[in-house]
Amino acid sequence: MDADLDTLATALYARTDDLLKAAPERRPWRPAIGITPRLSDAELVTLAVLQALLGFTSEARWLRFADKHLRPLFPYLPGQPGYNKRLRRLSGTVIWLIRALATDTSLWADDVWVIDSTPIECARSREAVRRSELAGWAEYGYCASHSRYFWGLRLHLIATLHGLPVSFAVSGAKADERQVLLDLLGTDPALVPSHRGQILITDKHYYGRRFEAELTDAGLTLLRRPRSGEPDRPGASVFRPLRQTIESVFDTLKGQLDLELHGGHTPAGVLIRVLQRLLALTAAIWHNDHTDQTVRRSLLAYDH
Repeated sequence: MDADLDTLATALYARTDDLLKAAPERRPWRPAIGITPRLSDAELVTLAVLQALLGFTSEARWLRFADKHLRPLFPYLPGQPGYNKRLRRLSGTVIWLIRALATDTSLWADDVWVIDSTPIECARSREAVRRSELAGWAEYGYCASHSRYFWGLRLHLIATLHGLPVSFAVSGAKADERQVLLDLLGTDPALVPSHRGQILITDKHYYGRRFEAELTDAGLTLLRRPRSGEPDRPGASVFRPLRQTIESVFDTLKGQLDLELHGGHTPAGVLIRVLQRLLALTAAIWHNDHTDQTVRRSLLAYDH
């Protein structure tokens, strides 16, 4: 099977359609009596993934492109308001699909996870911050890797060494990364019991005796860089070459999937744009895994 955009779209549509037929409760609620949408939920999900892979940050421009080039795949395309509204209603479905595709790969059983967070800037000018509907969720925070302050959110990500998203959360810029990680592990009842003995590779910000004790009690092993004044920690020789993996995953999300250019102005708008890119990354890895591609996280076959 080839690794190209058409085969990915076809495979993703078929798999999504099968999953939604097997679990109809995962679809957005619709009244029993009414007009059935001409574009199915599976088609909408596939269309959203293609938008992220092809680098269209504007929904209006994307639909004009799809109308001209993708009619054989999508005989009916909604207008921009309808696409926007339906995509936001699919947020819960997209979260579920990301996990469903991830568990349908050979990479899900990896015994090493890399963990970190990255800024999602939402505004720069003071006037934009003052008027933004994101106020109360977005906030000012500091990005140590770029030595700058920003106003926005943070994407917290747990991923395998191949970049497959395992779990994620979007929080305010000042959220404690350690607490977010504990919440991610604690609110997913099936995740930790099925991965006891897992090795977690994190940055030096994930520290603290109580924090590490909670991970140990859960059967997880933490590897992180020592903080200033700390002695060398066990596993340093393994940690150094693997630590950059999470930065590479974030680079894929930002450099190839344009996460920093999300363009969201409301909580629902920002959330679905983040989910759209995580689903696109997961779908590409899922397809690469099923077609035995050498590099599982490569998007080169799909971004043109």
